[in-house]
Amino acid sequence: MTTPHSEFKDTEVRRLGRFVASADAATLSTEARDELKKRILDSIGVAIGALDGEPIKYIRTQIEDFGGNPLATLIGGGKTAPDRAAFYNGALVRYLDFMDSYLAKGETCHQSDNLGAVLAASEYADQDGEGFLSALAVAYQVQGRLCDVAPVRAKGFDHTVQGAYAVAAGVARALRLDAEKTANAIAISGTCNNALRVTRTGALSHWKGLAYPNTAFVGTHSAFLAYRGITGPEEVFEGNKGFKEAIAGPFEIDWSKEDLENVKQSIIKKYNAEIHSQSSIEGALELQAQNGFRADEIEAIEIDIFDVAYHIIGGGEEGDKTIIRTKEEADHSLQYMVGVALIDGNVLPAQYDPERILRDDIQGLLKRFTVRPSKEYTDRFPAEVATTITVTLKDGRKLSIDKTDYEGFRTRPMSWETVIAKFNGLAKPFASERARASIIDAVQHIEKLRIRDFATILGNLKV
Repeated sequence: MTTPHSEFKDTEVRRLGRFVASADAATLSTEARDELKKRILDSIGVAIGALDGEPIKYIRTQIEDFGGNPLATLIGGGKTAPDRAAFYNGALVRYLDFMDSYLAKGETCHQSDNLGAVLAASEYADQDGEGFLSALAVAYQVQGRLCDVAPVRAKGFDHTVQGAYAVAAGVARALRLDAEKTANAIAISGTCNNALRVTRTGALSHWKGLAYPNTAFVGTHSAFLAYRGITGPEEVFEGNKGFKEAIAGPFEIDWSKEDLENVKQSIIKKYNAEIHSQSSIEGALELQAQNGFRADEIEAIEIDIFDVAYHIIGGGEEGDKTIIRTKEEADHSLQYMVGVALIDGNVLPAQYDPERILRDDIQGLLKRFTVRPSKEYTDRFPAEVATTITVTLKDGRKLSIDKTDYEGFRTRPMSWETVIAKFNGLAKPFASERARASIIDAVQHIEKLRIRDFATILGNLKV
């Protein structure tokens, strides 16, 4: 890597590089392979559903203005350079905030954030479906495991920090880099992608949905630099002022003993809402269905929930969540998401239209919420996403429901039928019935495809 005798040093990034370079989808269990395919279809549906998003249009304009060698397909049509495709397609997956999630004790991430980069690199490298699955599975594994043992949120850094290692790993595997070049790719990306958590605190901006796509852009660029022969800091993890000393603190992962099964621990969203809100939304809707009350009959709503949810979306350390003016603020407000679900009966992209957000019914209901952290529920997280919703009606009745999971959580995996229904619901306004059927079939039988052919399907949604 960088020192004259580096070939004699067995650094942590080299051990990770060996794991990544040898990763093979053939080792996936039947369950893990199936769950990975579900997440590919889910992510693509979310991406297609975001094609008319405001910041997506800005990014598309920039790509068209700057150009780029047309080597990788943009979902919805067109081609550009792989790093720019990684950014654009990653932004599509991320913008609606409807993609999968991973819950660790001190961190939350979205492993599908890696899809755009791995897809672009796989198309460039003319990978087959097995190679694509290998690369995506390794990105899931690296990101999930780093979140498990090296959380950074409490220290003021964003979850994209662990993602910098994951996306470079996935791209390196897609490019078929050897272990040494893979280590360099990961070292470059990890060194230069240490983002601040302010992205997700206070008044939220477009950057909430673009921070990881930017990490994917840089991580893809880093992997291609390593592909050309550029080296990176070999002690990125354990070195002087490295990741452990400067940010994460000490941790250990024996990469020689890792597998590719982490995808089974990720979770798919049932509602278009921040991941920690899912059980509360499902619970609120069940409570309403059981008792038949209307939102305008509500006097007060109390939610007791685990501390991560309280701090990120409930009004804790990341700011007041009852002042809601934009989509970015709305989809990170527990009060808004539960409230609009009780008014509209669901939480989908339509619930984030600017006019919907500012309507008097939800703005008034926001003032009726109380959200509290529960130590008991905190202790049970992340094995459970426990919550209690108590609704007091204007006629004096008090109704309550307890939830520990929801459909899509690891304890209640989402079925193919539900994943396909979600995909079709999101993609229908933008993709023909034939295109949607082709995408579903391609994902379910991805092993039989070249990724260039799969990308062609994603670029021709109206065919």
